Amino acid sequence: MSSTTAMVFPGMGPSNFSEVGKFMVLDPYVRRRLKLADEALGFSLMDRFYEAKSDYSEYTQAAFLVNSLALADRAVDTLGIRPAVCVGPSFGQKAATVYVESLDFADALRMTMEMARCEEEFFASVYSDVVTQSVVRTPGDRLEELMAGLRERGELCEVSGRLDHNFFLVSLRESALDELKAGVRDMGGYSMYTMRPPVHAPAFGTLRAKAEREVLDRYEVRAPSLPVIADQDGSVVETADAMRTMLLDTFDRAIHWPDAVAGLQRLGVKRLVVAGPDNLFRRLDCTTKNFEVLAFDPKSTVKQLTTPVRV
Repeated sequence: MSSTTAMVFPGMGPSNFSEVGKFMVLDPYVRRRLKLADEALGFSLMDRFYEAKSDYSEYTQAAFLVNSLALADRAVDTLGIRPAVCVGPSFGQKAATVYVESLDFADALRMTMEMARCEEEFFASVYSDVVTQSVVRTPGDRLEELMAGLRERGELCEVSGRLDHNFFLVSLRESALDELKAGVRDMGGYSMYTMRPPVHAPAFGTLRAKAEREVLDRYEVRAPSLPVIADQDGSVVETADAMRTMLLDTFDRAIHWPDAVAGLQRLGVKRLVVAGPDNLFRRLDCTTKNFEVLAFDPKSTVKQLTTPVRV
C-alpha cells in the first residue's frame, strides 16, 4: 500500500494565530515539534507567531512549517504507512525538504525565516507594486490573449502558476489589476484573492540570485531519501543538486500542479496524504479525480482532539 502513497505538503495561504493557535496548543505532535523549534531558534516560536502582524511574516512561515511537519508525523502514526514519494508545491517544498531528510529540521526553520526576510527586503525596493492574482473558471487560451495584450503595452504580466485546467496565478503590477479582473470577468471567469508579496514569476530572477547568495549557499542540501516530484514540471528529484535547484526555482518558475500530478501518476501513486493547513490543493479537480485524498489539517485535528469519547 505504501508504495502507491505520496506525502503532500501544501502551499501556504494567509495564516494567523487565531486560525491555528488552538491546534498548536492541543496537538502533542505540534508540541513536540515546537520544543525542537524553540531549542533551535533560541526563543519561543509560539510567542513570536502570536505577536506577528503579517500573514506571511518570518514567524508565521516558520509556524506553518512546524504545523505541516507535525501533521505529517500524525498522519504516519495514524495510518501506519510510510509514503514512498513526496511533493511540496510552492511553500510546501520547505516541509518536503525536511521530510525527505535533505535538510535537518533546525536548518530548514532557519532557512525559512531567512528566506522570508530576504523576500521582504527584495519586495520593499524591487517590484514593490507587483501582486499575484488567482483566477478560476478561466480558459487558458483566452487568458493568454488578455495577458499578451497587457505585455504589448509594456506591462509586466506573467503566469506564476497553473493549478488546474482553468485555475491560474498571474503576476502583474497593481495598476493593471482592475483591467485583468475585468477581462477575466468578461470571459466568464472569477478573480479570487490577491497575494502580496507576489510569487513564482519569471521576472524575479534577481530575487532567486539574492536568495541563493544570501541564504541557500549557507546550507548543505543533501540528496533526498525519497523521490520528490518538482512542482514546476513534474520531474523526479533524486539528487542534492536537483533539490537545491528546485528550492531556487520556486522564486522564478511557475507552479504547474497538473504536471506534478502527472509525475506522481508516472510513479504509480494512487493515494495522497495531504499534511498541512490546506483548502486548495486537496480540493482541485486534477487532484480529486486522480487520487484518493486523505487530509490531515488543523481544523479536523482539533475536532478530533476535543470530541468526547463515548464509553
